Amino acid sequence: MPPNIGKLLPHLVEFTLENNMFEGSIPDSLGNNALGLTKIDLSYNNFTGRIPTSLGKLSNLTFLNLEDNQLVARNNQDWEFLNALRNCRSLEVFSLSYNELQGSLPQSISNLPTSLQVLLLGGNSLSGQVPHSIGKLSALTWLGLGENNFSGTIEGWIENLKSLGRLSLQSNNFTGPIPSSISNLTRLVKLLLSKHEFDGSIPASLGNLRQLLWLDLSYNNFQGSIPANFGKLEQLVSFDLSHNNLQGDITLDISKLKQLTDLRFSSNKLTGEIPDSFGECQQLETLLIDRNHLTGNIPTSFKGLQSLKTLNLSHNNLSGTIPTILKDLSLLNKLDLSCNHLQGAIPISGVFANATAVSLNGNWGLCGGAIDLHMPACPAVSRVIEWKHYLTILLILTFGFMSLGMSIYIMLVGKKAPGRPCILLHSFGKKFPRVSYKDLAQATENFSELNLVGRGSYGSVYKGKLTQAKLEVAIKVFDLETRFADKSFISECESLRTIRHRNLLPILTACSTVDNNGNDFKALIYEFMPNENLDTWLHQKRGGVAPKFLGLAQRLSIGVGTADAIAYLHHDCGRPIVHCDLKPTNILLDEDMNAHLGDFGIASLVIDSRSIAVGVTP
Repeated sequence: MPPNIGKLLPHLVEFTLENNMFEGSIPDSLGNNALGLTKIDLSYNNFTGRIPTSLGKLSNLTFLNLEDNQLVARNNQDWEFLNALRNCRSLEVFSLSYNELQGSLPQSISNLPTSLQVLLLGGNSLSGQVPHSIGKLSALTWLGLGENNFSGTIEGWIENLKSLGRLSLQSNNFTGPIPSSISNLTRLVKLLLSKHEFDGSIPASLGNLRQLLWLDLSYNNFQGSIPANFGKLEQLVSFDLSHNNLQGDITLDISKLKQLTDLRFSSNKLTGEIPDSFGECQQLETLLIDRNHLTGNIPTSFKGLQSLKTLNLSHNNLSGTIPTILKDLSLLNKLDLSCNHLQGAIPISGVFANATAVSLNGNWGLCGGAIDLHMPACPAVSRVIEWKHYLTILLILTFGFMSLGMSIYIMLVGKKAPGRPCILLHSFGKKFPRVSYKDLAQATENFSELNLVGRGSYGSVYKGKLTQAKLEVAIKVFDLETRFADKSFISECESLRTIRHRNLLPILTACSTVDNNGNDFKALIYEFMPNENLDTWLHQKRGGVAPKFLGLAQRLSIGVGTADAIAYLHHDCGRPIVHCDLKPTNILLDEDMNAHLGDFGIASLVIDSRSIAVGVTP
């Protein structure tokens, strides 16, 4: 650009050269000679160097756009233009986005005229904290500081900009919680706070920003649940909470968000079922809820999403079949249901006809569908019914023979050892030998703390290895100085005397004798459970140990196994028994993660339907 262009054109009022390939410095002559300028737009060029301070002489200037160039500001001298622009009393719009501004934003930012409504500094290399003095620019309706390296909190200045309609702070390094005072910016229509290190809960007061059209809080460290009152943001068009640590069920009722076109909750820890209210957002084009812990079926209410183009529900725990209504969504061109527990036939029309638009991997129960999906064929209905019929007959016969065999076995054992208070049980087909105090002391290295597995109300449990049987065992030693401990021993022996069930902790034998000092000694010997108790899997202590994880199938298996054991005790073991102490620490897990109910120390034998004999409970 000619350096004397201001002298050549002194009567310029508007000077717009955006989207060209001009280079070099911005001429000083623009500010020194073309004093009638009201608008300057030099954006999207290749201008370099400093912003000339001579622009401060343009008292009528209302619009100054220098974005997307290579202008620099590295030191106090480079930033002098901020002081100069204070004289532009009518300036309303000022943009320096996507240049090469570096370092801290100076306090002199507050010297810009109070008439300023738009200030855009995004896409530079600015760092440090945002000066609190920026809060003096109270007329700002749009502040853009995104894509820099700002740090610290946003509290202390944000609450003063009460005229803001658009706040763009995305892609910085801001920390701390979002101040609740941001809810006082009631004119906000666009709030972009993505890609920071914000933490804590999302302020529920954001639900009071009723004018919001765009809300983006993605890629932060927010915790807690999604505020339910976000359902009041009836003007929302785009809503993004993805890539946080949000938890709990989705209690948000979005049925009133009729304008919503883009909803993203991906990569959180959300649980529960997908609310039916999602299907009432008829303008929705993009719905992403992948990588959470959602359960249940895909709602059939999705049939209302006739504008939907992209749906991603992958990497959840969804079950049931794929609703056929998805094939009727005519605009749907990208569908990802992979890594769930879906089963049954895959629809063959609509989006499902295009294998490149659908991802169903990781659902082992699915079958059929388009040939290009390469899924196994679904069995004919008649063959399925026939197979279920034969399986039912086989199971009835199998369980019938097992029940008959078990009844005969119990009758024979009962005849061999009538009335014994604590019988010796069988282990691996051989009668387990009687054990002495010496045997148990040797197995546990004199009841060393190193072999201590846990402590209970009436004693301690040690891990040990009996030499004669070469068998790992758990030895429950009763503390007879504890009140009711001796009664607990008797109660447990009485309870376990005749019961047999695959989900009860197998007792091998009992020992009632004296120790080396002549004191009474009582212990019960069980099979050792290598995977400890359920409590250690549900409530893990933090530390260097790798976390344990129970899959859905394991959780179901443990729950069913425990229920089977309780049902057996209540109804099928001859004389009904009430366990009285059912809790995770008393559910032991074997090598295959099968549940075994143990600790019958306070179990009760039910005498009849009207009275219960309590074992040791005072």
